[in-house]
Amino acid sequence: MNSSPSYRITPWVGRIIIANAVVLLLLMTLFTSRDLFQALEFSPWTALTRPWTFVSYMFVHAGLLHLFGNMLMLFVFGTAVESRMGSRNFLLYYLFCGVGAAVFSLLLARVMPVGAFVGASGAVLGVAVAFAMFWPDAELIVFPIPVPIKARTLVIGLVVLDVIGSRLWPNDGIAHLAHVGGALFGYLFFRAQLLSQRSAAAPARVERVVMVQSGSAEPERRTPVAPMRPRRGIESDPVAAEVDRVLDKISEKGISSLTPAERSFLDEVAKQKKQDH
Repeated sequence: MNSSPSYRITPWVGRIIIANAVVLLLLMTLFTSRDLFQALEFSPWTALTRPWTFVSYMFVHAGLLHLFGNMLMLFVFGTAVESRMGSRNFLLYYLFCGVGAAVFSLLLARVMPVGAFVGASGAVLGVAVAFAMFWPDAELIVFPIPVPIKARTLVIGLVVLDVIGSRLWPNDGIAHLAHVGGALFGYLFFRAQLLSQRSAAAPARVERVVMVQSGSAEPERRTPVAPMRPRRGIESDPVAAEVDRVLDKISEKGISSLTPAERSFLDEVAKQKKQDH
């Protein structure tokens, strides 16, 4: 699977990948006790007496293939999302989706059977939701499908497949419902942000009025239109396109109009530029 933007690995994406790889290595070599594995996995039936499992399960995987699949998706979607959100906000969002996947499974266990599970899939699918929210029309190539798929379509398809899988193959060893929970909490995160922005009072806009002499008694009002920079397509580089959007917002409304996430995003881009040079 590849996304059109190609970036160097971002700080927290790299750290999360390393942490997951180290935990798997330790569990396969030094700490092979089944009791330890069960102490780290998330089980709806023991979660309230083992609260650390709401987080610990995200860093435990059932094998190399399980780890590789999750970390590949994290790299593909997470690098662009961390660059957009900023490292601190990205980490908090990642943990929010992972914990949300566990909470969702805990609630469902009251009405249907839900087994114990491990893996970062719920958090990673939440990151994929963030990518689709930021760049819904970005085109992705998913092997072996020969045609590009828009990010929004791909993420919706993954969630639908998990819902279907949870009904048709409930005992296939895949935590389909946890995946759905991570995606759901990621979506709710963005919906909550959107509602908070709508509820905030919009700042008053002051338009410049130019008085032009004309033949009529009433002067003609004209509002000059500031030229806009050519915008880069999100399909070719979503981070660059987001930089353009934020700079246009500063030009139009001033730097005080930026949200904390947008300020963090500009800081991360500036740091990345310094590292590149």
